[in-house]
Amino acid sequence: MNETISSTQPSSSPKGRAGCFVIICIVLAGGGWLWMHRPAPAAAAGGRGARGGSAAVTFGEVKQEDFEEWVSLAGTVTPLQTVVVRSRVDGQLDKVRFVEGQLVKQGDVLAEIDPRPFQVVLDQAKGQLARDEALLANANKDMGRYSELLKQDSIARQQVDTQKSLVRQYEAALESDRAAVASAQLQLNYTKVLAPITGRVGLRQVDAGNMIRSTDVNGLVIIAQIDPIGLISSIPQERVAAVRKRFESGSPVKVEAVDKEMSKLLSRGQLLSMDNLIDTTSGTLKLKAQLPNPDGLLFPNSFVVTRLLVNTESKATVAPATAIQRGAKGAYAYVLKEDDSTVALHNVVTGSTQGERVLIIEGLKPGDKVITQGVDRLRDGAKVEVITPGKSGPGDASKGGKPKGEGKGDKGAPLP
Repeated sequence: MNETISSTQPSSSPKGRAGCFVIICIVLAGGGWLWMHRPAPAAAAGGRGARGGSAAVTFGEVKQEDFEEWVSLAGTVTPLQTVVVRSRVDGQLDKVRFVEGQLVKQGDVLAEIDPRPFQVVLDQAKGQLARDEALLANANKDMGRYSELLKQDSIARQQVDTQKSLVRQYEAALESDRAAVASAQLQLNYTKVLAPITGRVGLRQVDAGNMIRSTDVNGLVIIAQIDPIGLISSIPQERVAAVRKRFESGSPVKVEAVDKEMSKLLSRGQLLSMDNLIDTTSGTLKLKAQLPNPDGLLFPNSFVVTRLLVNTESKATVAPATAIQRGAKGAYAYVLKEDDSTVALHNVVTGSTQGERVLIIEGLKPGDKVITQGVDRLRDGAKVEVITPGKSGPGDASKGGKPKGEGKGDKGAPLP
C-alpha cells in the first residue's frame, strides 16, 4: 500500500515576518531594562571602610610650636672682597709663584721682581748713614773739647755755639739718612708681591720677563675671597619693614643658599647688610648676606635661590598643609571628633605656608586631629575609618599600602 507523505513549508507571508520583528524588539527592550537596573557591584577595596559606608582617611595633629616664615629670592653669589694685585714698584718680573685658579693665603708670595736695582739704592743709603754717623761722632768730640776750653776761658763762646749748630746739623742729617735707608729697604721688600687677602687667584695678566709698573691697569692677577663668601639678593619692598625690624634689633637674620631646583642646601649664613635705597624700577631692596664656603660649593657670579627668614612666630598654631582645603567660602578643614569615627567641618583662617606646615590664625587649636588624606568624599558629620599608613586597611585592602597621594614630597619643604 502506497502512502503519500506531504511536507508543510513555513509561511513566508508579510504578516509572519512582521510578527518575528516585534518579538525581537520586545526581547532587546527587556534585556536593556534589566541591564540598566542590575544590582550595584560590591564596593572595591579601599572605597568603603570596615563600618559599611565610612570613608578611609588619615589624619595629622595640630601643634603649637615656633613657626619660621621664610621667603625665597633670586640670589647671585659674589666675593666679599675682590683685589687687583699690582706691583708697588717698577721693574722686571722675574718669577711668578702662583698657579692660575690656586687658593692662596694672605701674605703668600705671588711674584718676584728683579731686586738688584733696589739693593743698590739701599746700600747707598746705608753708606750715607754711616758717613754722617762718623761726622756726628767727631763733631760731638769737638764739642766736648770746646766746652772744656770755654770753662778755662781759653776760646770765645761764639766758637762753642758754632760747634753746637754743627752737631745739630749732623743729627738732622742722620734722621734723613735713616729715613732713606728705611725707604730703600721698603722698596726692596716690595719686589716680592704678596697676596693682600686670602682667596682664589684668577688668570695671570703678565708673564715673567715683562716690565711691570705700579700704574698698570690690569695688574698682575685678581684675587677673590670665597670663604666666607657674599650673596646678593633683592627683596620686594612689602617685606622690607619686617626684615629691617629684625635686622636692626640685633637678632641674626638667617639666610640659606640652595640650588636652582631647591633640592640641595649649599650653605647657611646670615644677613650682613641692607642697601639704603629701593630700586624704583623693580620695587626691591638689595640685601647682602655672608655665608661660609669651605667646600667651594658657592662660586662667584653663579645663580642660586636665597631663602631668607623674615619672621618667627613663637608658640604658633601649626597644622599639616595637606589638611587645608579651599572652597567658595574660603579655607576649611575636617576635624576628627572624639569618637574617632566622625568628622566636623571647621572654617579656618590661615597664614603663610612653609613646606608641609601652615600657620593657623583661626578655626583650629593645638591637639585637633585634622584629616590629611581622603577628604574628597567627606562632608560635615560624615563617618570615617581611620587607617594607619604602612598597614593594611580600607585604604588599600589588597596591598596594605598608603592611600593614593601620600608620601609625595613638597617642593616648598624646608631643607635640612
